[in-house]
Amino acid sequence: MPAPAPVTPTAGRGAARRRAWRRLRRRPSAVAAGGVLALLVLLALAAPLIAHLTGQDPNAYHDDLVDSARGGVPHGSFGGVSAEHWLGVEPGSGRDLLTRLLHGARISLLVAFGATALQTLLGLVAGIAAGLGNRAVGALIGWLTDVMITLPGLVIGIALTAVVPADFPRPLLLILLIGFLGWGATARIVRAETLALRGLDFVDAARLAGNGPLRIARRELLPSLAAPVITYAAIHVPTNMVVEASLSFLGVGVKPPTPSWGQMLSGAQTWFRADPMYVLLPAGMLFVTVLAFTVLGDAVRTALDPREGSRLRVGTGKERTA
Repeated sequence: MPAPAPVTPTAGRGAARRRAWRRLRRRPSAVAAGGVLALLVLLALAAPLIAHLTGQDPNAYHDDLVDSARGGVPHGSFGGVSAEHWLGVEPGSGRDLLTRLLHGARISLLVAFGATALQTLLGLVAGIAAGLGNRAVGALIGWLTDVMITLPGLVIGIALTAVVPADFPRPLLLILLIGFLGWGATARIVRAETLALRGLDFVDAARLAGNGPLRIARRELLPSLAAPVITYAAIHVPTNMVVEASLSFLGVGVKPPTPSWGQMLSGAQTWFRADPMYVLLPAGMLFVTVLAFTVLGDAVRTALDPREGSRLRVGTGKERTA
């Protein structure tokens, strides 16, 4: 009888990914959250097309749709909902709310994903360098990581965005700002995981084979770090969306006429009683998006947790056979 084929690390990681994907698909909450986010991303990407099909410019004013005698409250019920304006219009300006919400989603998602990618990259590099480097390098990066974690990011963000020239692209500024101020937590997690992995047999074997730190990090450590890094990145996305909305709400984020959910909420403060829809729509979109990202992030964490497999095996018979 032929001997069984050896299980390579690549094959083992592939099997682990398939098991994690199966666990993720078995969670109805994860499927629902993923569907909501996929729909939101699709609508955000199609925002210019939707604006063209509906004939509405998100920055076009319509003075005839608001009642100047009442201070700019939209005509009609529910904030001016009509066949032309499906979600109503903005008080005071008459701009179409549907197209502004969708274009605002583009900004919120762009900043959240861009800042998360930058945070993850910086945290990954710093964490691996601290874990593989000598004691002095580890101490220096550990001290810098602690400083970045304790910094009041929102206060520093307000100060920096206030002094940057007005012609600098605000979405790019927010991505750089949130990314450079928020990598500390990821670096701490990656450093702890790297320290745990560097003493294992496969890392020692790679070192004895003559591989340098860069090759060991790329070939041996990065595949093992994928699960915690992806999990933490999924948690960072909704947090970064809230930070972007907070900065825009305070008037130091995205500048008009570019729409943003936080900016819309900031302008809606004075219209809550006269036009509640203008407040509820961007607030509801932000709430649903952050909730969906949070649910999906928790599901990803559970699916990628190696201990989840043992918990499932001691569960029901259906789980054991899955």
